[in-house]
Amino acid sequence: MKRPLALVGLLVCPLAARGQQPGPIALSLADALATAREHNPAYLQSLHDRAPAAWGVRNAYANLLPSVAASGGLGYAGPGQENFLTASFSQPVATYSSNYSLGLTWQLSGATLSQPGLRRAQLAAADADITGAAASLTTGVTQQYLAVLQARDNAKVAEARLDRDEQFLGLAHARYDVGRATLLDVRQAEVARGQAEVALLRARTAVGVEKLRLYQILGTDPPADLTTVTLTDTFGVVAPRWQLDELLTMAEAQNPALEALRARARAATWGVRAAAASYGPSLSLSAGWSGFTQKLSNLGPVLTSAQAQADTNIVACNYQNAAWLNAGQTALPCGALAFTSADSQAIRSQNSAYPFHFTAQPFQALFTVTVPIFANFSHALQVSQARAQRDDLDESVRARGLEVRTDVSQAYLTLEAAYRTIGIQDTNRTAAQEQLELATDRYRVGTGTFFELLDAQVAQLGAETDYVSAVYDYHTAWAALEAAVGRPLD
Repeated sequence: MKRPLALVGLLVCPLAARGQQPGPIALSLADALATAREHNPAYLQSLHDRAPAAWGVRNAYANLLPSVAASGGLGYAGPGQENFLTASFSQPVATYSSNYSLGLTWQLSGATLSQPGLRRAQLAAADADITGAAASLTTGVTQQYLAVLQARDNAKVAEARLDRDEQFLGLAHARYDVGRATLLDVRQAEVARGQAEVALLRARTAVGVEKLRLYQILGTDPPADLTTVTLTDTFGVVAPRWQLDELLTMAEAQNPALEALRARARAATWGVRAAAASYGPSLSLSAGWSGFTQKLSNLGPVLTSAQAQADTNIVACNYQNAAWLNAGQTALPCGALAFTSADSQAIRSQNSAYPFHFTAQPFQALFTVTVPIFANFSHALQVSQARAQRDDLDESVRARGLEVRTDVSQAYLTLEAAYRTIGIQDTNRTAAQEQLELATDRYRVGTGTFFELLDAQVAQLGAETDYVSAVYDYHTAWAALEAAVGRPLD
C-alpha cells in the first residue's frame, strides 16, 4: 500500500530479563507484513502446497524414463519330506539359499506423455494460489492495522472528552460556589464526567481487542502487556487520481484471485488432454537379470550318495562288459565312472559358492503393446469428468471476473465518497468546536445554560468521531481498492 507513509520505527521485540518490565514494541506496517508472511497459518499452508506440486513435475518427467528395481534375499529350508499330490520329495539335510534380481521396466502411453504439461500447469496454479494468499494476507494485515489506529484515535477523542468534562465540572463547582449555578448543574457535570470515564474505558478496551486481532492475523502470540505495543505508521489523505477504466484494466490483468482461477482452468484443460489420451495404445518393456546360490548344511549324505551311485554305475558297467560284450569289442572304461577326490572337491566347491557367488539365470525381456478396445465406458467417464471440471472452472473464472469488476467499481466509488466525506466532516468538526467554545464562554459568563453546554459537547464529540471514521473509511476503501486491483496504487 504505497501512500505517504511516515515510518517512525522498526519492529523491536526485546527479550525482557526475568524480573524486568518488558520494553516498548514499535510496530510498523512493513514489519507487521513481514511477520505475517513468516507466521500466518493460512499463508504458510499455501506455501506447503507448492512442494508436492513441484515434485509432481519431477515425477511426470521421470515417468518418461525406465524404472529400475533391485532385490536380494536369503532362504532356509529344513530337512524333511515334502509331499506334492502323490509324489514325495525327501531332503535329508537343511538347505541355505541366496538370490538377487535386477529389473528394468518402461511404460509409455498418451497419459504418460501428457503428464508433464498437466503437472507444470498444476505447479503454476500452486504459485498463483501463493500469490493470491500473499495479497489476501497483505489486505487483512493492512485493514487490521488501520482498525488498531482507528481505535487508538477514538481513544484519544474519548480522552479529550474526559478532559473537557473535568473542566466543565470544575466550572460548574466554581459557579455553584458563587451562587451563579444550581446543584443540578454540578450533578449534571458529574454525570457527564462519569459517562466520559466509561467511554474512555471502553475505547481503551477496544484498542486492546484490535491489537489482539492484529497479532492473531500475524500468527504470533501478543505480549502480556498490550499497552507496550505502539503502531508507528501514519497514513496521509490524497485525492484519488485514477480513472475507473484503467483500474478495471489493471484488475483484469493482475487480480491474484482471478489469476489463480485461470491457472486452475489451464490445469483442468491439461486434465482433459490426459483423460483423452487414455484412448490411445500403451507400450511396456520389461527386462530382468537374476541369479542364485545354494548350500547344504551337511555334505556327508551327498558325498555318500554320490559314492554309492558311482559304485553302482561301476558294477553295472562291469556286468555289461562281462555279459554283453561280443568277441572283438572294446570293453567299456568302467574305471572312469569311479567317484574320485576331484569329484568330491567339485561338490564341495559348488557348496561353498553361498552366499555371493551366484549362478546367473538367463536374461529375460518382454515387450508389450496394449490397445484398449472396450473398457466398459471408463475412458469416456474420465473424459466427461475432466471436461465438466474444466467447464466449471471456466465459469468460475467468468464469475470471478464479474466479481472483480464489481469490487473495483465499488471500492473506487467508496473511496471517492470517503474522500469528499473527509472534507465535509472536517468542516463539521471545526464548526462543532467553535460551537462548543461559544457555549463554554456563554456558560462561564452566565448567559448560557449547562444543558446548552452539554448539547454543544455532544455535537462536538459526534463531529470528532465522525471525522475519525471518515478518515479511516477512506484508508479502508483504499486498501480494498488495492486488493481488488491486485497491486499497490502509487
